[in-house]
Amino acid sequence: MRAAVVVAPQIIEITEVQLPEPGPTQIRLKMEGCGLCASNIPVWQGREWFTYPIEAGNPGHEGWGTVDAIGKDVTHVQVGERIAAITYNAYAEYDLAEAESIVKLPASFNGIPFPGEPLGCAINIFKRSGIQVGQTVAIIGIGFLGALLIQLAKNAGAKVIALSQRDFSLKIAQDCGADEIVKLDDHWQIIEKVKNLTGGTFCPRVIECTGKEWPLNLAGELTAERGKLIIAGYHQDGMRAVNVQLWNWRGLDVINAHERDPKIYLQGMHEAVDAVLSGRMNPQPLYTHTFPFENIAEAFQVLQNRPDGFMKALIKF
Repeated sequence: MRAAVVVAPQIIEITEVQLPEPGPTQIRLKMEGCGLCASNIPVWQGREWFTYPIEAGNPGHEGWGTVDAIGKDVTHVQVGERIAAITYNAYAEYDLAEAESIVKLPASFNGIPFPGEPLGCAINIFKRSGIQVGQTVAIIGIGFLGALLIQLAKNAGAKVIALSQRDFSLKIAQDCGADEIVKLDDHWQIIEKVKNLTGGTFCPRVIECTGKEWPLNLAGELTAERGKLIIAGYHQDGMRAVNVQLWNWRGLDVINAHERDPKIYLQGMHEAVDAVLSGRMNPQPLYTHTFPFENIAEAFQVLQNRPDGFMKALIKF
């Protein structure tokens, strides 16, 4: 089979590798596609703790496709069924998954992309946020995740203030139902705007989706007393200096909402299927860039540079 290999920082090649054989409890997935995740950027750019070449197909983990082969102990999955799965080498034509780590896709999803892992991630972050009817929620950073969280918060009956640097993202936020939009520009002006929008009380829930230090500190400023600050951004570039005095004084609950338990991941993916079926989430308009597998290097450049209009990139096989 063909698989993408990051052979060195910012160099990715498609090469022939051995087709993997499923173990007794595994399935082999013939990939239809895989989403590109911002967490892939450090591997692509290079960090001193990575060893190159990276394992073939890695770090692709947002894949979906059809079951191609099953292990001898697998009984609840059939060859030919369309699924999303928790896998880790999905930038390849085939990947393996534990049969207990898959989500079957309904027939109504046929022909539709379904990167299950990020959709399930949005569900799990939303659930950790504890958003209630009538609350005002600030969502900082409107990329793919932030846009999905707007949809979920609005469906839950919350008022949403969306904050982003990009004009295009603010337009997407409005399309997703945001009640107010605020440009991420001047720190103190943003605080004043949100203060005015909330009658001086700020927001009972603030979700930080950027993974950057400044928006994290801004998030603390926008969270109401006894409110919840939910860290959904992937903070992947070292230590953070945060205003713990403010967090302490306001009595904030600070929630790191990234899950590491595969069972919780899988539960979120199952609930994401239901959320899309019911209309609570509509990710289709957010898939803004699609690349054939042969152009995966170009896809990584776009992921890194995030041109105007970029929300989510998909690789198709």
